[in-house]
Amino acid sequence: MAVVPLTAAHREDFVVLLVPVEETDTMAQVAEKVAVHTVGVRVAPRPVPLRVRCKGQVQPDHVTVAQVGLGPMDFVEVFYDE
Repeated sequence: MAVVPLTAAHREDFVVLLVPVEETDTMAQVAEKVAVHTVGVRVAPRPVPLRVRCKGQVQPDHVTVAQVGLGPMDFVEVFYDE
């Protein structure tokens, strides 16, 4: 497994983060790894799923970092699926 450092932000936050993820992580796992740094800190928790937008599209939860083709320093946006 290879670590892929991504730049990431939560839609409701103003901070851009550097978040290390594994190339085998799913988009659901990526969302959770970003949320650890935002939800309950600067973003209010909500009882709805988190989603990931990257490369201009909302990605399905089950696809991996490698399947999407994310590389070092690519940007992802995490948001609540409402």
